[in-house]
Amino acid sequence: MPQVPQTFDALAVRAWCGLALDALGRAREEIDAINVYPVADGDTGTNLYLTLESAATAVEAVFAGHEAGGAHPGPTLADAVRAMAHGALIGARGNSGTILAQLLRGMAQVLAGDDAPPHADGRGLGLALRHAADSARQAVAHPVEGTVLTVASAAADAAGGVDGDCGAVARAAHEGARAALAETPDRLEVLRRAGVVDAGGRGLVTVLAALVETLTGETPRGAAAREPGLHARVDATHTPAEPCADTADAPGPGGPAFEVIYLLEAEDAAVARLRDRLDALGDSLVVVGGDGLWNVHVHVDDAGAAVEAGVEAGRPYRIRITHFGAGDAHAGGAERTPAERVQRAVVAVVPGEGLAALYAEAGATAVLARPGEPPASGELVQAVRRAHAREVVLLPNDAELRHTAAAAAEQVRAEGVRVALIPTRSAVQGIAALAVHEPERRFDEDVVAMTSAAGATRYAEVTVAERQSWTMAGICQAGDVLGLVDGDVAVIGQDVTETALAVLDRMLAAGGELVTLVVGDGAPESVAERLEARVREGYLAVDTVAYHGGRQGSVLLIGVE
Repeated sequence: MPQVPQTFDALAVRAWCGLALDALGRAREEIDAINVYPVADGDTGTNLYLTLESAATAVEAVFAGHEAGGAHPGPTLADAVRAMAHGALIGARGNSGTILAQLLRGMAQVLAGDDAPPHADGRGLGLALRHAADSARQAVAHPVEGTVLTVASAAADAAGGVDGDCGAVARAAHEGARAALAETPDRLEVLRRAGVVDAGGRGLVTVLAALVETLTGETPRGAAAREPGLHARVDATHTPAEPCADTADAPGPGGPAFEVIYLLEAEDAAVARLRDRLDALGDSLVVVGGDGLWNVHVHVDDAGAAVEAGVEAGRPYRIRITHFGAGDAHAGGAERTPAERVQRAVVAVVPGEGLAALYAEAGATAVLARPGEPPASGELVQAVRRAHAREVVLLPNDAELRHTAAAAAEQVRAEGVRVALIPTRSAVQGIAALAVHEPERRFDEDVVAMTSAAGATRYAEVTVAERQSWTMAGICQAGDVLGLVDGDVAVIGQDVTETALAVLDRMLAAGGELVTLVVGDGAPESVAERLEARVREGYLAVDTVAYHGGRQGSVLLIGVE
C-alpha cells in the first residue's frame, strides 16, 4: 500500500484537489443527468467540476510560486487551504458550485486560523468539516433538506463522532454522506418523483471519497463504480418520509426565468442589504465569501434588477446570466428527463449589464465582457455548456474575440454540440441577429437568417480617448470624444451628443430602416432623445429603438439596419 499522510497538510490539500477533480471529471455526465433540483438544467456535475478546477489551479499556483522562489519547505497548510477556498470562490458555477465553494471556505477558516497548526490531526479535520457544513447552510437564504446541505451536515455529524486520525475521520465523513445521499428522495418530493438522488449531494460524496483516498490510499466503497441506489433511479413506489421542520418548500410551477451569478466586491453591511433585496426578487439565493469578495447566485425573473442590486452594493463583475429556456422548469413545475437538452440556444458576449439583461430576456445566455476583461475561450466554453443545447449559435459581438470564440466553438464541437459562430463585431449586430432568431427553423436556415441580419447592420460607437493617438480622422488627444463607424474613427469632437449626431448622419447617409441606440452610464441624459429627434425630423420611414446598456466600455453604441 502506498505511503499516505495520516495528517492533513499542504501536500494532502494538493493531492485531494487533484483526485477530486479527476473523480468529478469521470462522474460529471452522470451527475448532470440526475440534476432535477432546484432547476432541471442538467449542469450540476459540470458546475462542480469547474468550481473545483478553479480551486485546484489556485493550489497549484501556490506550489509553483514557492518552487520558483526556491522556498523551503514549501507552502503551509494555511497557504494551501486559503488558495483552495479563494480559487473555488472566484470560479464557482451554479447553485451547487457556489455551495461547494462555501464548504471549502468553511474548512479554510478553521485550518488557516491564527492558532492553526502546520498540519491538522483527526480532531482538526473533523472541526473543519463541521464548520464547513454550518457555514454552507448559513449562506443559503432558505435551506432545503434532501439537498447537498443535508449530505454535508451528515458528513460532519459522522466525522465528529470519530476519535481517530485523519483517515478515520475522512472515512466516517464519506460513509455518513453516502448514507444521507441515499435518503435524499425521502426528504425531497421532486427527487422521489424523478427517481434520483440529489445531484449536488452526489457530487459532495465524490469529493469526500477523494479525501479518503488522499488520506488512506484506499478507494472507498462505491467510488470506482456505479453504486446501486446512488446513481440508478430509486423505486418509484418509494414513500417519502415526513420533511424536517426546517425544510423549505420547493419552488412552485414555472419558477424564475434566469440564473444570475456574479462576483462582488462589497462591504459586509452592503451584502446584508443585498441578501434581503435579492431574496425578495427570486429564489435559490446563495451568497458566499467574505473579506470584501463575494460570489452571488440567485434565480430571478428580472435579471437586470438582480445586477442593479449588485451595483448598489459594490462592484459586480464576471456577471453570468443564463435563461433557463422554455424547456426548463423549476422543481415542482413541468418535469422533463434530467439529461434532456434543449434543441437550440444562443450564447452572446455583451459589454454591459443592461445588455446582458436584454439578451437574457430574449432567451440568450449572456457572457459579460467588461473593459479590459475580455472573456477567455474557456469562459465561452462554459457558457455553451450552461446553455445545455444540442445546437448553439455563438455571437462574439467583438472583432477581437473572433479567434477566442472560434477556439471555444472547436472545443465544444468535440463534445458533440453543433455550434455555428456568427462573426458579429458589435453588440448591436448581435441584437439584429437575435431579433430574427427562430429556434423552430432548421438550424442552417436560422444561422443564415441571423448572419444576414447581422451583416446588414452597420455599427458605430462613441467613446472617449484615453491618450493621444493617430486615427483615420487625424490626431486625437486624451479626453477627445471619438465617433467610430465600423471600427474606424470617423469623427473627433469635444461633445458626446454633437459627435453622436455627426456619426448618425454619416451612417444614415447610406440609408437605413431601423436605428438601434445602446446608451451607457457615461452618456448625457438627453443624448437618446436628441438622436431620436434627429431621426424623426430628417429621415422619413426610419424607426428608432433605445436600450440602457449600463456600465459598458463605450458611451454609446449605434446600429443602423
